[in-house]
Amino acid sequence: MRLGTPSDIKLIDENGLRVDGRTPEQLRPIKIQTDVLNRADGSAYIEWGGNKIMVAVYGPREAYPRHTQDIERAIVKARYNMAAFSVDERKKPGPDRRSVEISKVISEALQAAILVEQFPRAQIDVFIEVLQADAGTRIAGLTAASVALAAAGVPMRDLVVGCTAGKVDGQIVLDLCREEDNFGQADLPMAILARSGKVVLIQMDGDLTTEEFDRATSMILNATKRINQIQREALQGKYIAEQGGE
Repeated sequence: MRLGTPSDIKLIDENGLRVDGRTPEQLRPIKIQTDVLNRADGSAYIEWGGNKIMVAVYGPREAYPRHTQDIERAIVKARYNMAAFSVDERKKPGPDRRSVEISKVISEALQAAILVEQFPRAQIDVFIEVLQADAGTRIAGLTAASVALAAAGVPMRDLVVGCTAGKVDGQIVLDLCREEDNFGQADLPMAILARSGKVVLIQMDGDLTTEEFDRATSMILNATKRINQIQREALQGKYIAEQGGE
């Protein structure tokens, strides 16, 4: 159930601009860095609007305990966690129902991108730590996790890239900010494999008509092209830096 809009918050003004000054199809600023943690096999840090998220990847390595092993493919274990200080009202430390659900859908999305059949009996661990939350953390974390996996050298079919859209004051807008997420009428997170366009995550909170859903997904697909370019530039920067150090 979406929350009602407080009387002192106007989500879209008379000029068609949103509460943070963006147009309906404008993304928040996005910055991605790789190799931010020395002890991880691969890592990435993303700033997406007010979101600040760190990702660490370990593996592939032998799955333990052994009874959890799959003799045909690697197991992808993503752990999404919001730090207690990541939101305005301090949250209780540790996993809650929401974190467990998001961890599951991120694991499934990443498994669709990784060549898991190359690593029987192995596991790949992906830790996503939300340091500061500002709406769209699951998509931002998933987008950064894909970069961290590539930085770790994990064989992948493609990068996973995502974005959100939603309905605010009856209008479809891209990449919801916190106020829009809290007080808008619908929220649609979606992630795809960048080249094939295969959908690996899609969820919806709220109600959209068929036409609104089509409009929202079209906006997301257009945005993922821009976001994927940011992912690739982050990875290119990593290898350029490595070559420069030789």
